[in-house]
Amino acid sequence: QVQLVESGGGLVQAGGSLRLSCAASGTFLRINVMAWYRQAPGKKRELVARTSSRSSITYADFAKGRFTIFRDNADNTVYLQMNNLEPDDAAVYFCNMEVVTTYTGSYWGEGTTVTVSS
Repeated sequence: QVQLVESGGGLVQAGGSLRLSCAASGTFLRINVMAWYRQAPGKKRELVARTSSRSSITYADFAKGRFTIFRDNADNTVYLQMNNLEPDDAAVYFCNMEVVTTYTGSYWGEGTTVTVSS
């Protein structure tokens, strides 16, 4: 069974930075896609950034220039470095991975909360 565990959320002032991490554990062959999503209260879950096993990276428009996603394949971990945070960035951030076991499945972490004070 595959498990994703996020960490790094917290309270930060506007303009500050946070680094989120998400580590996968369990038995699997490889991880294809690693991604971060977020969901603010009353809003739909939205993509923040994703990176493929071939290092292709996609950012949401709001993340470009402020957020950086990177992965450590040796540790099965994905990171999200968030700089110049704004109050609108406050949300629960979820890690998502496309993991290959005997099949290819999509797995989610439980989320980590980011709060940005103005």
